[in-house]
Amino acid sequence: MHKDEAKGIAKQAEGAVKDAVGGLTDNEKLQAEGKLDKAAGKTQQKIGEAKEAVRDALKK
Repeated sequence: MHKDEAKGIAKQAEGAVKDAVGGLTDNEKLQAEGKLDKAAGKTQQKIGEAKEAVRDALKK
């Protein structure tokens, strides 16, 4: 697992918490931040997966 994958997964989890707390407290700003964090985390995870795939391909 590439470090970007791990960071992306963590950012998605952080975003999910913010999204949930924002929804429970009717805090639209916090909820929006959570959704943005989840999207950014997903992107970072995919970048990490791509880097890992390139690294594996170069080893062969």
